[in-house]
Amino acid sequence: MFIQTEATPNPATLKFLPGKVVMDKGTADFRNAEEAQASPLAARLFEIGGVAGVYFGYDFITVSKESAEWQHLKPAILGSIMEHFMSGQPVMGGTSTLAEASDEEGEFFDANDETIVATIKELLETRVRPAVAQDGGDITFKGYKGGTVYLNMKGACSGCPSSTATLKHGVQNLLKHFVPEVQAVEAL
Repeated sequence: MFIQTEATPNPATLKFLPGKVVMDKGTADFRNAEEAQASPLAARLFEIGGVAGVYFGYDFITVSKESAEWQHLKPAILGSIMEHFMSGQPVMGGTSTLAEASDEEGEFFDANDETIVATIKELLETRVRPAVAQDGGDITFKGYKGGTVYLNMKGACSGCPSSTATLKHGVQNLLKHFVPEVQAVEAL
């Protein structure tokens, strides 16, 4: 098994590509070892000292570190990912509800803005999310109120130094261009 790695815009996060489907539906974001118990793979990765976060996308895994150096962490992470996939265990536990198959849970917006929200969601799905996934992260819609779009940043995007620029110069400009009602974009 050959696992590729890619740098992300977030220096504290690396993207691992195992050459296999990681999550066939939705995504999963783990910020601590307790949350990681929902996934045998995430739990295994959190056993490595210095791992601060694990995010699963369709065909990639992003791992965020605390203060340790990648040169020390990377071999252990690669070994854990390889061992997991060779074991045949599922990525997520059977009773897990953490996989975000239903991202619509917890959304907020006025019913009168339903058309605007549908356009925003379509733009996020077709233009923003594929680009952000290239960098090992994800951005999902959380709400719309008073001209402001609220987004949830996950994976490599969470805590990334360039995430503010991505939101303000990339996503905000795109949404303002196609949806004149949008005045601002904020991360939750």
